[in-house]
Amino acid sequence: MMQARSLADRIRHALMFEVIALTLFIPIFTYFLGFSITSMGVVGIVSSIVATLWNFIYNIVYDKVVYRLRGKLDKTLKDRILHALLFEFGLLFLLIPFISWYLKITLLDALIMDIWIVAYYLFFAFLFNLAYDRVFRSNPRVSSENSVSVQAAE
Repeated sequence: MMQARSLADRIRHALMFEVIALTLFIPIFTYFLGFSITSMGVVGIVSSIVATLWNFIYNIVYDKVVYRLRGKLDKTLKDRILHALLFEFGLLFLLIPFISWYLKITLLDALIMDIWIVAYYLFFAFLFNLAYDRVFRSNPRVSSENSVSVQAAE
């Protein structure tokens, strides 16, 4: 097993990710979609909170199901693909009604908007994590008390 980043580093990563993502998301989506900055701010913040909570709950449930079916948590490439797809579909299911209701748009328009939001976060996450890894290099000598062990299978 190798040592992953410390808990403090993971918290810094999550907070920086959300703050920077929203700081860019709100004006970009305001400009391109024509909604008010307040409306896009609410959609962005609510989406961020829902995604974070859904991620937490979903991963616990997914791991329990995998463990119950197999008796272990080792995940294959197919498991990872299924995990990602089910997560995104669940998030769509949670966010589309809110976006439709809050912005007073059709469910189809909310779906299209949410697809753009997913594309934005996919692109942003890739670039953010590349930059983060260069700025905050992982310290391999982190004490085991403050780090999370990562199995090679992940």
